[in-house]
Amino acid sequence: MKTILVLVMTAIVVILSLSLFLGPNDLSGCDEKPSDVNKCKKADAIVAISGGDTAARANEAIELYQQGWADKLIFSGAAYDKSGPSNAEVMRQMALDAGVSAGSIVIEEEGETTKQNAENTQDIFQQNNIKSVILVTSTYHQRRASLEFNKRSGDVVQVRNHPVASDNQWSGLWWLTPTGWYLAVSEFVKIIVFYVGGTR
Repeated sequence: MKTILVLVMTAIVVILSLSLFLGPNDLSGCDEKPSDVNKCKKADAIVAISGGDTAARANEAIELYQQGWADKLIFSGAAYDKSGPSNAEVMRQMALDAGVSAGSIVIEEEGETTKQNAENTQDIFQQNNIKSVILVTSTYHQRRASLEFNKRSGDVVQVRNHPVASDNQWSGLWWLTPTGWYLAVSEFVKIIVFYVGGTR
């Protein structure tokens, strides 16, 4: 009985630790709209990167824009299907359909990996004098995306995290599915690889 209790408690600690580690959310203590509180201030741009449930990521970024968190949306991602439009263009069209003005949207269509998303948006930041961004991706991907963006932005651009709470690959009950465990463990491994210098 004691052994079972220890195993259960260990599993709970592992699940909670992974959930908190993989999905940092810098806006968690903020109201729905920006305020004068430090991490709750309006940003220069909202950045959504494609992959996984791209539509959920785009919708989250669009909602933040509509709530006044930034005046510019940046969508980054190459085409999954090379015969069709880029993921960035698909997200741009979603924003346009939601009523966002074309002048408020910038797209980056070449990034095929998280590393490339981070690298390719740096010129956009510079050209648009962007000094602060809210980074949107799936919860399981948020930590690694943040690491890649912060590595390249340095002290020039402040990066705040805001993951999609739930999408078609991840939810608060991720640990009940094989997909959830695969995503959690694979992201954890990729984060280790990032720290030893082999980003992707």
